[in-house]
Amino acid sequence: MAAPSSGAKEEEEEAMAAAAAVVEEPELGRLEEEARKRQERLRALRQRALQNKSSGEPESKQFRRDDEEETVRHKEIKLRNYDPEDEELKKRKVPPAKPASVEDVVKEQLEAAKPEPIIDEVDLANLAPRKPDWDLKRDVAKKLEKLDKRTQRAIAELIRERLKGQEEELASAVGSAKQDGSDSD
Repeated sequence: MAAPSSGAKEEEEEAMAAAAAVVEEPELGRLEEEARKRQERLRALRQRALQNKSSGEPESKQFRRDDEEETVRHKEIKLRNYDPEDEELKKRKVPPAKPASVEDVVKEQLEAAKPEPIIDEVDLANLAPRKPDWDLKRDVAKKLEKLDKRTQRAIAELIRERLKGQEEELASAVGSAKQDGSDSD
């Protein structure tokens, strides 16, 4: 690299002076410090730009590395909506596109989207609106099941008692009939 020029020395001195100023003024806010740093970077860029102009080399070549060889690819211009007058540009014009026929695709999609009838018969109980007390009936249903069981047990017990009573009456009737029949002998 070449020896530092007088511009680079001045730049370094300015940076040192700015750093000393920042150290001397600790009460400066963070935003002011950032603003000063930005200003310094801009000055450095201006200095580099001036040096590049004086050396005659374009900026783009200076920032690239020598070992990096990039091939610049330009996209070919395709003119779709623009009707050029120049003959070279007319060669690049793309012919108007013809819309593809989508009728078959749409027909297939419509056929696939047709709903198949799931329920052949309609249950009127499901369509009728619920009565206002349906939730109360639902809540009471469990309690009613217990009561139904108890009721069935009680009915069965009453029937058994009546049957026992009838058996006793039947036995006494049969017993009395035997006694009446033995007297006649």
